[in-house]
Amino acid sequence: MTVKQLSLPELVDACLELGVPGVGLWREPVQSYGVDATAKLVRETGLTVTTLCRGGFLTAIDPDERAAALADNRRAVEEAATLGTEVLVLVSGGLPAGSKDLHGARERIADALSVLGPYAEEHGVRLAVEPLHPMYAADRCVVSTLTQALDLAERFPAHQVGVTVDTYHIWWDDQAPAQIARAGAGGRIHTFQLADWTTPLPEGVLNGRGQIGDGAIDMREWQGYVEAAGYTGPIEVELFNDGLWARDGREVLRETAERFVTHTA
Repeated sequence: MTVKQLSLPELVDACLELGVPGVGLWREPVQSYGVDATAKLVRETGLTVTTLCRGGFLTAIDPDERAAALADNRRAVEEAATLGTEVLVLVSGGLPAGSKDLHGARERIADALSVLGPYAEEHGVRLAVEPLHPMYAADRCVVSTLTQALDLAERFPAHQVGVTVDTYHIWWDDQAPAQIARAGAGGRIHTFQLADWTTPLPEGVLNGRGQIGDGAIDMREWQGYVEAAGYTGPIEVELFNDGLWARDGREVLRETAERFVTHTA
């Protein structure tokens, strides 16, 4: 998503040129190119698919909508397995229209995980519940903190459900370092993502993730927390940014790789 202006073949070529060994993929471009074709592309070039994003949106009340969401998430699990990644990132979903019941929405996520967790295990995939910054709670994700994400995940085996640690969404939370340690102790850090916090936020706030090093977040500090918790997996950079998307994708990817080297240990 950081360089969504590149086609999948262009992305793969650019990663190989820069020595980037893995890529987190999003479902929409994968589906557009073809799941099997994408799997063949990355397999033949030796590129690792670190995660697939995203499943989730599991808070609907209407029975038909809930059934459709479960069916879509089963497809996402199958797509992840086909691509050869062990991790499907979940953005849980916001409040249904007309509802103000955060607790009920979170319980419906747990109900869905009780179905999807075993299904994912059957396919060799782990679910990674991603807490999003509280500004997204109404319309995108009622899980706003690592504490809330772990309270959900810990109802299920760690090889079924864990969490995503994303600097953009948790850097403000003084409880997050302790929750990272909690997640690590339980083997539940399934992926670690970097993005910086820059202001002012754009209209709509969704595409406000800053390039590494441009904002307020100390990437080394958060990397230290995650590594101290025992995480040894890939580190992803995930940026939603209209300014970056308007630039040459290869240039953005090169810049991102350079920033990663500069601002991580």
